[in-house]
Amino acid sequence: MSIVQAPDDFKHTTVLLDEAVDALLTDPNGIYLDGTFGRGGHSRLLLSRLGPQGRLIAIDRDPEAVAEATTGANRIDDPRFTIVHSAFADMRAQLDALGVQQIQGLLLDLGVSSPQIDNPERGFSFRFNGPLDMRMDTTRGESAADFLARADERQIAEVIRNYGEERFAVSIAKALVARRESGSAVRSTDELSEVVARAVKTREPGQNPATRTFQALRIFVNAELEELEQGLSAAMQLLAPGGRMAIISFHSLEDRIVKTFIARESKEEYDRRAPFAAPKAMRLRALGRIKPGETEVRANPRSRSAIMRVAERMESQT
Repeated sequence: MSIVQAPDDFKHTTVLLDEAVDALLTDPNGIYLDGTFGRGGHSRLLLSRLGPQGRLIAIDRDPEAVAEATTGANRIDDPRFTIVHSAFADMRAQLDALGVQQIQGLLLDLGVSSPQIDNPERGFSFRFNGPLDMRMDTTRGESAADFLARADERQIAEVIRNYGEERFAVSIAKALVARRESGSAVRSTDELSEVVARAVKTREPGQNPATRTFQALRIFVNAELEELEQGLSAAMQLLAPGGRMAIISFHSLEDRIVKTFIARESKEEYDRRAPFAAPKAMRLRALGRIKPGETEVRANPRSRSAIMRVAERMESQT
């Protein structure tokens, strides 16, 4: 049995690596799910701490991430490890197919990985010119460019406002539609950046004016918030009593969903229609939140916005 370690020039720096594994690992011989394998930082460390009967199942919707785990010098060659090409929202069906009914822990490291951001062909970043794709799973779905080529002004403005919290969403949408109607719809990251830069009237210090629009389109194209809500719901059906979930988010929209979910599941519920009935037992116990320390943020500035929330499944399965 061997665990292939990431090479020294590995381009992705895993955020809250030790903290996440420390929070998650309660039984070395349990079954764990890494719902966002990425480049495998959390998975590799978790595998190194699992016992001989332990098992780790990883999921990722990005074919390149799956290839990272299964091919080449950096593959994970360990009988305790399985990886599946899927969105984590579909975790219950994927685990059913593997004969797994319960897990001891779930890790979700949300958002995009550095290799995705830094690859111009993926279209995630305004820092590099490339096709305006933004799909995490390049084998299916609609690209950001395709969405902008067919959506009306209202739809585009709603996406940019709701998912990017961009106050100039209407102006940006008008500019994008006007450009499309002139016969040159945006198809590249540079083209989108240029349109947004002209439409945004005031600038936030230290932030590219296209930041919020790129974030909004990425979240929309990949249905990230919907996937997160579905994944959290599925986790409640899969976590064994005493099992834990550790969720790392990088912006307020994600963290709000996680925080609200844990808070809701961490309190007793009373049925107003039956005031004398016993309350529905709380299903989770919140174990707090963790942010990267100063040393990690200095070494990896992309970690500065990360928040990890941890919760434990209660004994009651009602």
